[in-house]
Amino acid sequence: MATNRDREDEQKRVNYVIEEINQKAEDLYSKSKGLKEDVIHLRKTFWEDVTVNLDEPDDVIETQASIKQQAELLTEREQSHGKIDEQLKTLKRLKDSPYFGRIDFIESGEQDAEQLYIGISSLMDRDEENFLVYDWRAPISSLYYDYSPGKAAYETAEETVTGEISLKRQFIIRQGLIKGMFDTGITIGDELLQQALGNNASSTMKSIVATIQKEQNKIIRNERSNLLIVQGVAGSGKTSAALQRIAYLMYRYREELNPENVVMFSPNPLFSSYISNVLPELGEANVRQTTFLNYLRDAISEKITIESPFEQMEYVLTGKADANYSARMESMDYKSSVDFMQVLDNYIVELEDEGIRFKNITFQDRILISKEAISKYFYSLDPAISIPNKMEHVSKWLLKELRIHQEEEKEKDWVMEQVELLDKEDYLQAYYQDQDQDEDITMEEDILRKEIVKRFFARIKKQVKQYKFVNVLATFYKMYTDWHPVGSVPANWKLISNLTAESLSKRYLTWEDATPYVYFRGRILGDNSDRSVRHLFIDEAQDYSAFQYAFLKHIFPYTRMTLLGDINQAIYTQVTKENPLVPQKEVRNYERITLTKSYRSTKQIVEFTSDFAPGEELIEPFEREGSLPKVVQADHSEITSMLVHQVEKTQEKGNETIAIICKTLKETEEIYNAIKENISVTMIDEETYSFQKGILVLPTYLAKGIEFDGVIIPNASDQFYRAESDRTLFYTACTRAMHELILIVEGEPSPFIGEVDENKYEVQ
Repeated sequence: MATNRDREDEQKRVNYVIEEINQKAEDLYSKSKGLKEDVIHLRKTFWEDVTVNLDEPDDVIETQASIKQQAELLTEREQSHGKIDEQLKTLKRLKDSPYFGRIDFIESGEQDAEQLYIGISSLMDRDEENFLVYDWRAPISSLYYDYSPGKAAYETAEETVTGEISLKRQFIIRQGLIKGMFDTGITIGDELLQQALGNNASSTMKSIVATIQKEQNKIIRNERSNLLIVQGVAGSGKTSAALQRIAYLMYRYREELNPENVVMFSPNPLFSSYISNVLPELGEANVRQTTFLNYLRDAISEKITIESPFEQMEYVLTGKADANYSARMESMDYKSSVDFMQVLDNYIVELEDEGIRFKNITFQDRILISKEAISKYFYSLDPAISIPNKMEHVSKWLLKELRIHQEEEKEKDWVMEQVELLDKEDYLQAYYQDQDQDEDITMEEDILRKEIVKRFFARIKKQVKQYKFVNVLATFYKMYTDWHPVGSVPANWKLISNLTAESLSKRYLTWEDATPYVYFRGRILGDNSDRSVRHLFIDEAQDYSAFQYAFLKHIFPYTRMTLLGDINQAIYTQVTKENPLVPQKEVRNYERITLTKSYRSTKQIVEFTSDFAPGEELIEPFEREGSLPKVVQADHSEITSMLVHQVEKTQEKGNETIAIICKTLKETEEIYNAIKENISVTMIDEETYSFQKGILVLPTYLAKGIEFDGVIIPNASDQFYRAESDRTLFYTACTRAMHELILIVEGEPSPFIGEVDENKYEVQ
């Protein structure tokens, strides 16, 4: 165990490291100041230092070279200033807490132990000779996360280094002072975790590098797997580990990986905001973050409305009175399967012979090239050529045809009318842009006519290059009206087809149709797969359907994927029959890591929720004590006052962020309107991109991945949570709580509460 003398020595070292940080920061600041002055001076005098002469061709070349040289000098100074600025930010973070761990490692064949201090970034002494702190991502730092004192080893790019750890020590350092220090074994010490987890919830996720566990470290440092599946119970730190994994990969492959090469799909914009702080905290730029919904919207690039997954969920939960409800549910289930992808593939095969719909190419309300002519040309091409390649041939043919029409239009009266509307600047620009102009002034009209028509036709040519002449929506619509699928389809297929056709006629895609439409569009026009994406991270992967997952594998065939999720929280139950988190037998080089320990909630909350967890995954509570969850009985007339009372009581205990989590958006709006006059409360919907601490009211599906000091379920009765399909919603809502969980019940409690041992909660 560490002694008082050890603590004094360690504090002296912290003081020494901070002195080194201050000295380095001072040196960098001086450099930065000089560079900033250089940049300002270069910007001010840019044109003074450039030789401008445009009289002769040789002078023009010299002028261009002079501008390029001056621009390169300015860019180099700006980049240097930017790098120093980043280094200063890192030093500022280190100054508060230079490191969080120490290991003494005796390498095999050596006598003396080397003291290794681990922090969020590497730090060398002012002579740049010795490491004062090792970056947590460095190969040698894996010793801290993976081993207890005793035999140990770590991998470098060239070899495996073996040896022995003689000491493993952890620190809590704040503002340069050691607040806690203890020697520990293989797992990161409970004391450090207790302090980290006992704090209040934040409006943004925090970095967990000081408390990474061995299993999380396996996720972070995995470099082998093409597919890494992480099944983690609620609060197991899977998202945090994924973000540290991104930071690790950016560090490990710094020369070849940049933020544009990494994409992360988040469940909703609120969650994207919640995790936006983690990578910058670790000194890395944020990677490309989007939701799958926004990805599909961008891919469609047409004026088509897409139903969001949250709107679909609302329909599932509240639309039972709709006459077409059962058909829509069957449609969701079927269109979420890989069987439906096969149906689309069969339809596309038939389109190779006939059936693709095209659009007329028009100009000034006149048809220049008819859709029939385009179709005839398309189907005259060699059948062996793929559909997207044929579209490329058609595009080139159309551009050629348009050049002929452009030449014909040049002589028409409307062109001269447009010439007369040109202002002086446009007139001169049009005249001098023509490189083949003759000195003869009689050529002037011809040049200007040519330029006007070229401008008018530019928009049409751009649309042709974007394949806007293909009517993808009409071709997709035809599948539901004029085509009979081969193979097994649902019994209600005719009704499903009619409902789908009705939506498509309004240029509206339901959520279950959105991915199939984008897939179909790609098979017709060619996929816009982003070859630059090297790593794809999918959070809440359990909510992706088999079709959506197959689509992503199709779009990103050479991309390494990391899937994160929890089968227990699969709230889109109608589309999770083939869950991407289950073992992937057909994928080569994949690994599945299971995180069973829940760190978010107190032991009492974890033990309560484990009794009605939907899956069979083992859930282990972390030994952090708290109060028992409370089941509070209330009459209908008391619900509002009881809610306000429970919020106030929870606040009195020091809880800053309290979430009232409802089943649906409809219930969320009702609760918000009922209590907003009594307490300061914020309602969260799918358009909310960030939140502050305080009292929040929101539906379950927007709370995924986020944690709160206290959670109140405003109606935990069997009226609201009774069906088996409600189990994942109820479980997800309850597991958002860190310290306090309160369930208000009107009438009979939910049967899920009935599955819990009565000793695990308190009735009021």
